[in-house]
Amino acid sequence: MFFRNKILGMTDYLLDDPGVERIFQEILSKIKPLQNGEVVNSMVKRGIDYKVNFGVSVPLLRQMAESYPKNHLLALKLWNKQWRETMILATLLEEPAEVTENQMDFWVKSFPSVEIAEQAAMNLFSKTNMAFQKAFEYCHGKKLLVKIVGLLMIGRLALTDRESSDEMFETFFELMPPLSKDPQLSLVFSRVYMQIGMRNLNLNEIAVHHAMNLLTIDSMTAKENAELLISELDNLDIKEMIKNKQVL
Repeated sequence: MFFRNKILGMTDYLLDDPGVERIFQEILSKIKPLQNGEVVNSMVKRGIDYKVNFGVSVPLLRQMAESYPKNHLLALKLWNKQWRETMILATLLEEPAEVTENQMDFWVKSFPSVEIAEQAAMNLFSKTNMAFQKAFEYCHGKKLLVKIVGLLMIGRLALTDRESSDEMFETFFELMPPLSKDPQLSLVFSRVYMQIGMRNLNLNEIAVHHAMNLLTIDSMTAKENAELLISELDNLDIKEMIKNKQVL
């Protein structure tokens, strides 16, 4: 038996596994009883609409994922189901080392919401060996959700990657001027920018310098973002906190 996996308009046929199929069906059966109609209605009112959504909380989905081993085939089956819950579980149960570039691009292009973009960036994409490369690429994307996932990947790397040099993060400041002008990106942009600027004192200094440059851009949104960033990053309390964190 083969499992048909569609990626970027192409169809991949993978050797299916009865054990994985059994786990897949078991997961589906566990999701439905956790349905929360109030959450679903709240999402719909806020314009967050999925093909299928049972309104299961992310903490419950994380708890469910802990019961199963990570598995590439299982993750593909869950993603292709296209339920909100199965897509989140796919990001939790995929093996980062097994993720291909085509797979990542396909998932990004099919994101139905910011929620799924956040879960993918945090749970999976930032843990792959091409995280920096793809984050940089996605920040150059045309679609809003593509840019958002690129920024979220950078932010997650700034928080969790203890091995990469400052130069790896410094390159992302080159991407910031055009992103700073988009009001739809402002919340994510400022959050991620601060995550980089609070990584250490060197990056804090570089972040403040680039934020000063954002003030010169002919864009009200860019100026507002710059003023917020400077007020948050260029103060003694924050610098002392970063210094103490580095000592630890």
